[in-house]
Amino acid sequence: MLRFLQLCVKRTVDVLGSGIGLLVISPLLGVTGILIKIIMPGPVFFRQQRVGKNRKLFDILKFRSMKVDREAERTLDFSRDAERVTPFGRLIRRLKIDELPQLINVFKGDMSLIGPRPTVKEQVDLYTPRQMHRLDMRPGMTGLAQVNGNTALSWEDRIEYDLEYIEKYSLLLDLKILVKTVLVVICGEEKFKKKKGTAQ
Repeated sequence: MLRFLQLCVKRTVDVLGSGIGLLVISPLLGVTGILIKIIMPGPVFFRQQRVGKNRKLFDILKFRSMKVDREAERTLDFSRDAERVTPFGRLIRRLKIDELPQLINVFKGDMSLIGPRPTVKEQVDLYTPRQMHRLDMRPGMTGLAQVNGNTALSWEDRIEYDLEYIEKYSLLLDLKILVKTVLVVICGEEKFKKKKGTAQ
């Protein structure tokens, strides 16, 4: 019962937080979109189908930080990512501005402010039965793995952090992750690299 009530509060916070957030940062979103259009010819947003809660498919939104490469995007060829990222794209990634359009996904109910990061169907198809529990909650803009090393972690460790988050979920844990996310944006991910541990 307590978990159910906490999840109800979580969704309320998601709706209010994403709605108010979109209004407050709308000037930043507008300026970023204009700069992307000027600096990087092509679409302003990167859209990709991801798997959400209970395997529901949805299109995730991000500001585009890379040069357009349809083939690499179609085949999920991540080996080209480093050479495709533009200097402006690197900046908005460092400040996590590229992730802000996902507030729209949160408001719609595809995502949550905090939860496991959404992944592509090709990776979900390789999950073990235990790893499938990663889809028991809405995916988040940030999560336990993102404040404990993120890309420095192996894919398996990131999944373990996500499973730990779901098993130990509480509003207090969400608050801790939110605070650490702000610190990650300010200080950089390198300051928070660590071995797999607990949700402290």
